[in-house]
Amino acid sequence: MSLAAHLPALQVVLPLLSAPLAVLLRHGGLAFAIVTAGAWSAFAAAIALWLQVGETGAISYHIGNWPPPWGIEYRVDRLASFILLLVAGTAAVVLPYSRASIAREIPRELHYLYYAMFGLCLAGLLGIVVTGDAFNIFVFLEISSLSTYVMIALGRDRRALAASYRYLIMGTIGATFFVIGIGFLYLMTGTLNLVDLAERMRSVESSRPVLAALAFITVGVSLKLALFPLHQWLPNAYTYAPSAVTAFLAATATKVSVYVLIRFWYSVFGETLIFHRLPLPQILLLLSLAAMFAASFTAIFQDNLKRLFAYSSVGQIGYITLGMSFDSVSGLTAAVVHLFNHGITKAAIFLLIGGLVVGLAKPDAHRDAPAGSRDAVPPAPTFDRLAGLAQRMPLTCFGIVVAGLSLIGVPGTAGFVGKWYLILAAMEKGQFWIVGAILLSSLLAVAYVWRFVEVAYFRSPPAGCARCEPPPGLLIPAWLLVGATVWFGLDTSVTLGTALDVARQLVKVGA
Repeated sequence: MSLAAHLPALQVVLPLLSAPLAVLLRHGGLAFAIVTAGAWSAFAAAIALWLQVGETGAISYHIGNWPPPWGIEYRVDRLASFILLLVAGTAAVVLPYSRASIAREIPRELHYLYYAMFGLCLAGLLGIVVTGDAFNIFVFLEISSLSTYVMIALGRDRRALAASYRYLIMGTIGATFFVIGIGFLYLMTGTLNLVDLAERMRSVESSRPVLAALAFITVGVSLKLALFPLHQWLPNAYTYAPSAVTAFLAATATKVSVYVLIRFWYSVFGETLIFHRLPLPQILLLLSLAAMFAASFTAIFQDNLKRLFAYSSVGQIGYITLGMSFDSVSGLTAAVVHLFNHGITKAAIFLLIGGLVVGLAKPDAHRDAPAGSRDAVPPAPTFDRLAGLAQRMPLTCFGIVVAGLSLIGVPGTAGFVGKWYLILAAMEKGQFWIVGAILLSSLLAVAYVWRFVEVAYFRSPPAGCARCEPPPGLLIPAWLLVGATVWFGLDTSVTLGTALDVARQLVKVGA
C-alpha cells in the first residue's frame, strides 16, 4: 500500500510523535525543528487529502484494517478536508512565528515544553476532524484541551494562570456534557461509528435518551466554541496567553468545535429532528444575534487591543452559528466559508498584535528579568501606548487595518464572502429584519476597528519615539495571513467553492 493511502493516519501521527520527542530532547531549538517538521508534514497531507477528496469523494481509512463499525474509522469528506487545511495551515504559519515571539513571552527553560504542547494540541485538533468515531472525538478533544491549558499558562503574566484555570473549569464541564451525550447515544444504538450511528438513529430519534444526548452534546460543544453566553473563558484566555498561542487558538480551536456541532447536527441527528421537530434553530438564531451585538458592543469599550479582538471573536462566532440556524444551502455555505475566512483573519490580527507588543517592549528587558517581575511581562497593548503607532510601525498597523476591514465585511476581503451569503440566506427565507441585523452589527465592527485607526493614525506619538517595526520573523508570517485574507476575498474558488460543495452534500431538506 502506498504512502498516500495512509495520509489520514499520518495527518495525526506525525504531529503527535513530535510532542514526546520534544520533551525527550528538552532543547528549544531541536523541539522547534521537530514540531515544525511535523506541522508542515501535516499541512502537506491536508492539501493532498483535500485534492483527493475533491476528485474521488470521501476517504474511509480503517485503523488496523478492522472495517467499521467494528474497528475505528478515520473518515475524510469534503468538510473535514477543508477544516484540516485551516488547522494544519495555521499551525504551519504560527510555528515559525513562535520561534521569534516566545523568546520574549515564555521563559527560555520552558520553550521545549511549549513546542511539545503545540504538537499535542495540533494532533488533537486534527484528530477531532479526521476521526469517524464519536468517542475518539472526545479523546482528541481532551488531548487538544489539556495541552491548550498548559500553553495559555506558560505566559509570563500571572493572570495567564487564572485565565487558564477558568478555561480548564469550563472546558471540563463542556467535555463532560459531551461524553455524557455520547454515552446516551451508545446506550440507544450500540455503536460509536458516526456513519453507523446516523443510520441507527432513525429508529430511535424521538426517544428521550436521544433528545437528552442532543441537549448534552449541543451544550458541551457550545461551551467549547464559545457560543454566547457560554463564552466567559475566551476573553481572558486570548488576552493573557502568549501571542502565538492566541493566534493559533483563535484560528482553530473554536472553529473545530463548530465543525463538531455541524457534524452531529447534520450528519448524525439529521435535519428532520434538528430543524423540524425541535426549536433549536430559533434558539441558535437568538443566541447568534446576541453574540453579534453584545460581544461586538463590549469590544468597543475595551482598553486592551488584544482583549478588544477577543470579544470580536465571540461576535464573529455569532455570524457562523447564525448561518447554521438557517436550513438552507446558502446558510450553511455562509457558516462554513466564514469559519475558514474568520480563522485566517483573526490569526493574522493576533500575530500582528504580538509583533506590536515586541516593538513596544524595552530591548532585552525579558532576558535578565526574574520571572514574574514587571520587566519580565511584555507590555499590554493598551490604547494609551498606541498613540501615533502608525508612524513607528507602519507595516504592522496597516496589516491590522486590512484584517479589520475583513472583520467588518468590506468587499474585496475574506470577511465579505460569509456575510454576503448570510444576507442571501436571510433573504431566501424572507427574513429581511435579519439582513438589517447583520448590517447593524457590522457597524459595531466599524466602531471597534476605528478605535484602533483613530489612535494609531490620528494621534501624535510620544516625543523621541523611533521606528520600532518588529523583526521579519514576526512580520512575514503575519503578513502571509493578511495576504491570504485579501486573496480569499478576491479569489473565492477554493473557499466558497468548497463551502458550497459541503452545504449541498449536508443540506437535504429545502436544498
